[in-house]
Amino acid sequence: MDELVIGSMLASVLRVSVPLLLCAMAGVLSERSGVVDLGLEGKMLFAAFAAAAAAAVTQFTGLGLLAAIGVACLVSLLHGFATVTHRGDQIVSGVAINMIAAGLTVVLGIAWFQQGGQTPTLGPEVRLTALLPSFSEPRAGEWFASVVGHGLLSHNALVYLAFALVAAVWFFLEHTRPGLRLRAVGENPAMVDAAGVSVPGLRYQALLMNGVLCGLAGAYLTLAQNAAFSPNMTAGRGYIALAAMIFGKWRPLPTLAACLLFGFLDAVAIRLQGVHLTGSLGGGEVPVQLIQALPYLLTVILLAGFIGQAVAPKALARPYLKER
Repeated sequence: MDELVIGSMLASVLRVSVPLLLCAMAGVLSERSGVVDLGLEGKMLFAAFAAAAAAAVTQFTGLGLLAAIGVACLVSLLHGFATVTHRGDQIVSGVAINMIAAGLTVVLGIAWFQQGGQTPTLGPEVRLTALLPSFSEPRAGEWFASVVGHGLLSHNALVYLAFALVAAVWFFLEHTRPGLRLRAVGENPAMVDAAGVSVPGLRYQALLMNGVLCGLAGAYLTLAQNAAFSPNMTAGRGYIALAAMIFGKWRPLPTLAACLLFGFLDAVAIRLQGVHLTGSLGGGEVPVQLIQALPYLLTVILLAGFIGQAVAPKALARPYLKER
């Protein structure tokens, strides 16, 4: 029995963590370049709708992925146009993206599919399925098949890609010259400019990479985790990813740990649904609303209690004006 619980919990933690990981890495890239991105939630929602709509119309998974990435990159460029080119308020721009995404995806869904803002349900031939379907269920009495097989090897390609991208972002930022330039433009853009490197160009590059990762996060929600788009299905994951990024102090590997922590708390909440209280606690079933709020409450408490002092990039949220 223990191996069934461990395998199911491990599989659930990894599945839940994927969109958080991708969005948090997107935030790391953007904010290390000096651009605040509160629009992660909106970009992920736009991407989820684009992936579901394109896949439903064309019945082709690849086009759904491309549509999600393309739309998210377009929104990232729009954010850059407002904040990098025209030096607008980065926080206002991010909040505006979230508000537009929440409304526009519903309006387009109603106009195109007449299903109350939802998209048609995708069939198994279109969705991203497990690479090793033989491990899709844990097996009683078989520790390897339950914990290693179901817990680690039963996922689709995007799950493994998300963890590979964490390593790629870490290596890019810490061990490559373009990554060093991106970090430098978030700390001292004047020095980067004096070296003959375009500050707006570097920030646009970071926002494009941000858009690719947000696009993958949104596509995962509709092509892998769920079978269709529903209004506001991101359910605050973009904000949790921002919190995880701050918890990780804008570094990829600690941010990975924070995302896994939230994934674990969410998996625990799923396991607790339907649990009855003992007589000493008043009896009855634990309210489902409390169970659903538990991961968010615990995440806030843990972030507030254990984060310590998080020092943001020095040029974060400061538009760069070239001295003449």
